[in-house]
Amino acid sequence: MRPLSPEFRAYAWAPSTEELARRAGLDPSQIVRFDGNVPPLPLPSSRPATVAHALAHVNEYPHGGYPELLAAIADYAGVGPENVVLGAGGDDLILLVTRAYAGEGDTVAIADDPTYPLYRVAAGLAGATVGDDEPVLTFCCRPNNPTGSLDPLPSARPLAVDEAYLEFAEDDGAVGLIEDGVIVIRTFSKAFALAGARVGYALAGADVAAELNTRQAPLAVATPSAALALAALASPPDVRPAIEERERVAEELRALGFAPLPSRTNFLYVPVDDPEDVASRLLARGCVPRVYEDAIRITIRDREDDDLLLAALAGAEALAGRSVRHLRATAETALRVRLRLDGDGRVRVATGAGLYDHFLEQLAFHAGLDLVLEGTGDAETGPHHTAEDSAIALGEALDRALGDRRGIARYGDAVVPMDDALARAAVDLGGRRASEIELEHDPGLAQHVLQSLADSGRLCLHVESAGRDAHHVAEAAFKATGRALRAALRQDGSLVPSTKGVL
Repeated sequence: MRPLSPEFRAYAWAPSTEELARRAGLDPSQIVRFDGNVPPLPLPSSRPATVAHALAHVNEYPHGGYPELLAAIADYAGVGPENVVLGAGGDDLILLVTRAYAGEGDTVAIADDPTYPLYRVAAGLAGATVGDDEPVLTFCCRPNNPTGSLDPLPSARPLAVDEAYLEFAEDDGAVGLIEDGVIVIRTFSKAFALAGARVGYALAGADVAAELNTRQAPLAVATPSAALALAALASPPDVRPAIEERERVAEELRALGFAPLPSRTNFLYVPVDDPEDVASRLLARGCVPRVYEDAIRITIRDREDDDLLLAALAGAEALAGRSVRHLRATAETALRVRLRLDGDGRVRVATGAGLYDHFLEQLAFHAGLDLVLEGTGDAETGPHHTAEDSAIALGEALDRALGDRRGIARYGDAVVPMDDALARAAVDLGGRRASEIELEHDPGLAQHVLQSLADSGRLCLHVESAGRDAHHVAEAAFKATGRALRAALRQDGSLVPSTKGVL
């Protein structure tokens, strides 16, 4: 085996979530990763059904490659299919471009410092050294990781420009220079939220792209991953909410006395005096930033998660109470729940299930929960799967947050009037599954959603609701269920949740 340079250092992955949870003495569900620069949720196009056809043919090679994906990438990037090179993520293409240009005794230049460390790793694996003396290839990360800056392109050629974060930069990038010795490297890992699928692409002049394809491994992208990328390109992400949240977080950080660098990415580079100490204090609160010599790097997630990190940086006391983070994924849906039982009624439900999102919001608000329930489902077939799985996901989260159920009031009941409707609900949180739901009029799935919640949450739930308007009848039922839950969730020092065990 050809020896590597004594100075070579392999790329170092961050510890697993389980390892970080062990260090912090927390459950892995309480760890929030601010170190990966990926969105908090997959795109709607990433539902398991997206890859169903690919999985049905997973025993076969994709003879002829992926012409549909090449055409879709070309259309998205504004080039021809002959300009596209596929790879297993942007990293694979960085390695490919490096070994295509550099070998033993060559020099590879890297613009900016600090920057993405894989360029140095790729040069070392190729047997090249890193420097500025007559380089055979120059790397530039634009926007730069980790600083977030969008600096002018170097004039060096050949030039490999890593545009992993371009979608967040509101910039055209370097694709217009591919006929001038520039190779653009992009990925589906960031804005397209497909980091686990490992799909990337390079854009180059036709001759350069052909040469790179000659040197690339055959079928470097897996068929299910190609299907996910193709589906994502059919409905590209809207990154404006991420950009708005980035600016909000930057403003909040400045108010706390920090000085984050201006960013054109989905993260912020925040100089601090002792990054290791700051990261250690954040980990104790379940927040994981990326650590550098003089700074921490913070991925922008969403308001709820970002506020956790801001509160930790501010030194605020951790929110007391029983809480859980829960993920439920099926062939039809992918749903994430963030639940705190001792909440203030801060609720957001966004699954695409329309009326049933509204009903679950009302239930959580009247129960006094803090709840974020979001995700996607097969809305093209109607709300059934999404509404059902949302209720199941919430019930599973509720069950987990309750733990052994010791110390709770256990029983709760409520009566709620709503215009023409009147609803009564009673709940037993002893752990025995049962539901008796009677709605005089049902807008479609309300009774089923409540039954699904009771079953997955291990509740005994009785609800009666009557009135003239189906919407009012159902909404009153969900409000009454929430208020009954509020009473039953109260901690009153009870020692034994049930005298009859659990069925």
